[in-house]
Amino acid sequence: MRVLTGAAGVLLAASGVVHAQLYVDGYRYVHVVGVLFVVQAAASFGLAALLLAGGFLRPPALVHLAATGTALGALAGFAASRTVGVFGFTERGLQPAPQALVSILAEAATVLALLTAGYVTVRRGKVQVGA
Repeated sequence: MRVLTGAAGVLLAASGVVHAQLYVDGYRYVHVVGVLFVVQAAASFGLAALLLAGGFLRPPALVHLAATGTALGALAGFAASRTVGVFGFTERGLQPAPQALVSILAEAATVLALLTAGYVTVRRGKVQVGA
């Protein structure tokens, strides 16, 4: 379970790096969306740190839930930006490359790792809700 939580931390940090890089590379000029990229990166870095600290302290279920929500939110934003748009901003396909694909893979793997870790925790009967 610690391996899954640690892997999720690394993957979520990777998503944060992609969003921070894209912000610096020009998304900061996109109205509202630029701010969302900074928020996503900051949340990803903070939650990744908490997940990675799980090697020493077992993060509570709320940290897992927040990290899962952050990754799912980024995936939803990606899908929306390619379909209905986000605050008037739209993109096509897997652009910008390779960041779009890296982001999708990191976020999907984060969700998978955290859901698996949650399943294992519940099966063992060791759910910790608060700190």
